[in-house]
Amino acid sequence: MKKTITFKNTPVTIEDRINVGDVFPNFKAVNKDLTDFNLENYKGKTLVINAFPSVDTGICALQTIRFNQEMKNFSDVIVITVSKDLPFALGRFCADKEIKNAVTVSDYKYREFENNIGGLIVELGLLSRMVFIIDKDGIVRYKELCEEVGNEPNYENALEILKILE
Repeated sequence: MKKTITFKNTPVTIEDRINVGDVFPNFKAVNKDLTDFNLENYKGKTLVINAFPSVDTGICALQTIRFNQEMKNFSDVIVITVSKDLPFALGRFCADKEIKNAVTVSDYKYREFENNIGGLIVELGLLSRMVFIIDKDGIVRYKELCEEVGNEPNYENALEILKILE
């Protein structure tokens, strides 16, 4: 379903395909070391899927850092960060911020995230800001699509769902 959100208060178009209660589809992407990532490798785990336009912007950087810091409060939750950034930029960011265990993947090559899940900002070729919480059965238990791409997600709401699932 096409949806209009805003980027710097300018209307932009995305495809919004996944809702709470849906099975989260598999997708293939590229890890920061250029190897292939496959979401199926994380079956049976509780996941935070953290998507945004670019790790080289302030809000996206804050979002990545915040979710990875919060994971110390959970024993069995994995954060998977997805953007269109090249794997080199993702690797540099994680090294600069001393984020050692983050799963950061790029949708630049296979485009399966944008095609299977949605969220591509048509006018910019970047992903929108989205957060999904996926339970151990692969079901979406939380979804936030930021109506303004420049706004941070509601971390507290997502973390409350994680507390319930753990």
